[in-house]
Amino acid sequence: MHHAEVIELTSPCGADVTLFATEVRNWTLAEVPLAQADEVATFVTKKRRHEHLTGRWLLGKALIRWGVNDLSVVEVVRDERRAPSLVHIQGVWKRTPLPNFSITHSDGMVFLALADSTWSVGLDAEPLHRTLAENAYDLMAKGHELATLRTSPKHVFRAWTGKEAVQKCLGMGMHLNPREIEIPIEGNKVHITIENLKIQLDYWHSKGYHLSLAKRPSEPKELGPEERLLEETKLAMEADPDWGVGCKTQRQGA
Repeated sequence: MHHAEVIELTSPCGADVTLFATEVRNWTLAEVPLAQADEVATFVTKKRRHEHLTGRWLLGKALIRWGVNDLSVVEVVRDERRAPSLVHIQGVWKRTPLPNFSITHSDGMVFLALADSTWSVGLDAEPLHRTLAENAYDLMAKGHELATLRTSPKHVFRAWTGKEAVQKCLGMGMHLNPREIEIPIEGNKVHITIENLKIQLDYWHSKGYHLSLAKRPSEPKELGPEERLLEETKLAMEADPDWGVGCKTQRQGA
């Protein structure tokens, strides 16, 4: 059994987003309720397995702090673009909104952003000591932004982590070309627009890392079969105060 520290970081977004960090450790599947054996089995390297399991472990600890007392009733699912989200498992008949989250790992650390369901978030981190070869700049930037980074390379990780955070916040990953995202470098808190979506982007240093956090109002999630039935039942009860009285009377008289 491992004993790991959950570090709560100061969020630049205030109460809207809670940030956590922990060191990467070699967890077992049995120690990580939110890990799925089929997904873990796809990782080729031990490093990737350890990072993934640590991220899921940290997510579980954060959810307990958030108020999810039973991790067995929730699971992490991925959409067609591999963007992860939390849902209640089928059969528990719960429709309480679950938080949105973003996980990133780098250089032996895992960072997690947890946000209310009304916000979509994306988080990325890179260690302060890391450098990036200039010939890699054109893989993530073009035009005026590329020229600016070449003349001011000290800002390269603000752009690098900012673009990653935006990709995650939009749930698109590398389906959104980083060269199509331009990150302003004049302030630590900026607002940008991508595909008509307004995104707040914060950049800061913590625990020896560059950190970028992107957030935007989230779009309503598609309801599953159980959630639709619960919603229809709720609407029927609101529309008719006497809804269900007959069933109650029958049970009492049985």
